[in-house]
Amino acid sequence: MKLLTGNDLPTGDVIWWTGEGWSRHVEDAADVGDQGEAIARAEEGARRANAAYVIDATATPEGPRPAHIKDRVRALGPTVRLDLTLKPADPSAGSWVI
Repeated sequence: MKLLTGNDLPTGDVIWWTGEGWSRHVEDAADVGDQGEAIARAEEGARRANAAYVIDATATPEGPRPAHIKDRVRALGPTVRLDLTLKPADPSAGSWVI
């Protein structure tokens, strides 16, 4: 499975391609297959995303899980305090990264 991720231009937030637009939540991400680079170029050209790139991921019952720890950290949000993550109410959120 391949996902497209980048940063929102106005806010700098981590964003994930859904197949129709961008979301801050990796659970919404769509498999881009071999179209990822073309989508990234188009979205960066239209200034809807910054520094977009394709990553490997695994499909899980909870949604896509980035293969690399760097992208799992990006998906979760700040790791210095779990109450600042995108899943503050989930006590197992920290273990999702590792």
